[in-house]
Amino acid sequence: MRRRWRALLLLAVVGAGAGAGASTVLSPGYEAQASVLLQGPRQPDELLTEAQVATSSVVLDRASAALGLGIRGTDLQKSVAASVAQGNVVTIAAKGSSPERSQQLADQVAGEFVKYSTQLLGNSADQAAQLAQQQKEALRQQITQTNQRILDLSKAVANGDSVEGVQARTTLQGLRTALEQAVNNLNAADAATGAGNMVVLGPSERPSSPSAPTFLQLTVGGAVLFFVLGILGYLFGARTDRRPRSEGEIGAALGAPVLASIDIPAASDAPAKWWRKAVGNDRPWNLPEVPASADDAAREVRYRRVLARLGADRDGVLRLLILVPRGDASARQVAEQFADTARGDRIRVEATVTEIEVVPGAQPIVPDGTAGVLVVVSLGSRNAWELVAISEACSDAGHEILGTVLAREVHLAGGPKQKPVAKQRTDELAGAR
Repeated sequence: MRRRWRALLLLAVVGAGAGAGASTVLSPGYEAQASVLLQGPRQPDELLTEAQVATSSVVLDRASAALGLGIRGTDLQKSVAASVAQGNVVTIAAKGSSPERSQQLADQVAGEFVKYSTQLLGNSADQAAQLAQQQKEALRQQITQTNQRILDLSKAVANGDSVEGVQARTTLQGLRTALEQAVNNLNAADAATGAGNMVVLGPSERPSSPSAPTFLQLTVGGAVLFFVLGILGYLFGARTDRRPRSEGEIGAALGAPVLASIDIPAASDAPAKWWRKAVGNDRPWNLPEVPASADDAAREVRYRRVLARLGADRDGVLRLLILVPRGDASARQVAEQFADTARGDRIRVEATVTEIEVVPGAQPIVPDGTAGVLVVVSLGSRNAWELVAISEACSDAGHEILGTVLAREVHLAGGPKQKPVAKQRTDELAGAR
């Protein structure tokens, strides 16, 4: 992961930008709450109905017109919500882009809600008041009559413990119970008369900070989310990529030893190089490091050493078939360098470079012959089954794989170095013998 910290940092920056952009839609801004008290006993269904009335289009239309917002009540419903709290209290929450706007909207909606509910109740207020007054008068007359009968019976049972006296006292007790019931009914009627009253419990409190999720929370959350997704993406890619990357695994799949890992200066792709290098995406992150050669002469020494290790036929000439998978530019470049080195006058090698088509599920076609084979592939470019297919194709064609060379692009500061002076090259070639 240390080779991809720049890419992960870029993902975090992109995530922060995405979170900041999402805050314009997801962030509610500031939220203020106003409370309305509904007097008198209320059923739960009645409270829910009142909460729905508080966010109705009629109430919100009036609030929008009073504040001069210039929008319809249906559009304002996204910014206003009502809920039922304990104690017959309807809480109205309003969201706005500033503390002042949210406070004004909450107070105005609460006021318009009380006015509208009072107006609805006022249409039948006269009939309800008349009916309540009649009920009160009837109850008061019943109470007066009951009190008079109790008084008469009290005088009648004052003599003693006769049967009539016991019956009278029993009747008296029942009348007292009826009197208490009448008083309770009268109180209930009085409460029902004032049940429609609503009171706004003072102005709403001005919010001091935005409601969650805030701009900062969404920005940080987006950065963390993209950073974690980037790490998971790299880990998933490493988990699913089964291509061998070590010399031992590649040699085991081909059935031949790895003779060398040769570095190739990466081609300069000027239009896209600067941004790939800036994010650290100009080189694979999951491949082992390959030491870079000092210059072209040192790289040629490594080619000669590989050819020297392959040996020669009885006539002293090494007949070599260099196989390169089609489309592998780095391996093709290394193979051509081997062919150029073999054409020198110091080593007797007859080298032929051949590209083979390596596709999943099909065996490559290798020319027939008895020459030794040198397989050149880029490090980490082929999976194990493709390498095994190359080995089987060579065996079917009568070739023996003498060895494998791995090619790897490297990025050199200041570009590839040229060959040094002739004396230094002569010393290096002498040391290679």
